[in-house]
Amino acid sequence: MFATPYNPRVARLIEIHPTNPQSRLVASVVQAIRQGSLIAYPTDSSYALGCHIGDKRAMDRIRRIRRTDKDHNFTLVCSDLSEISVYARIDNWAYRMVKSMTPGPYTFILQATREVPKRLQNPKRRTIGLRVPDHPLVHAMLNSLGEPIMSSTLSLPGDDMPLTDPLEIEEKIGHQIDVIIDAGPTGIEPTTVIDLSHGSVEVLRVGRGDVSAFT
Repeated sequence: MFATPYNPRVARLIEIHPTNPQSRLVASVVQAIRQGSLIAYPTDSSYALGCHIGDKRAMDRIRRIRRTDKDHNFTLVCSDLSEISVYARIDNWAYRMVKSMTPGPYTFILQATREVPKRLQNPKRRTIGLRVPDHPLVHAMLNSLGEPIMSSTLSLPGDDMPLTDPLEIEEKIGHQIDVIIDAGPTGIEPTTVIDLSHGSVEVLRVGRGDVSAFT
């Protein structure tokens, strides 16, 4: 059903209903992730690139597409707060804050636990980005996969905004990824990024998520 990863090809475009995702199609996407595919998928902010949490080759492909350096913060997209506590060390005050803002368009930078492969952590600070999106399709994927999806906002070098339309994604990077989920266009803003890793609140990027409480 899917093209073999890492060979020249055009990504397979799969149409899935955004609010009532078809379980058969969700299962096919999850199987592709487990087999090493790099996917483009919609979230509650913009589209993202995603792959299996332990897939170094897919992670390197994301770096090439986005032209990021070794200090780039990858994000683990989680199904709920219980997964966040597995992959991050989080104080009580920070946990309460995260709980009040999830699910939603926020990425939280936290100290990583040993469950996070070192290659995913910021090499200097040993942090990881974590988020719980508010999107039925993403939750269906996560529930089927049974673990977080390693992700990065689908922003291309030189672009001010992330990609939001699956047909544009196919046109621009369809030859570099394996699967594009077409669940319709998303918003035009990335997540808001909040650093909670050093005992205080620091807004690193203002995106779709409201930060009025911190200004």
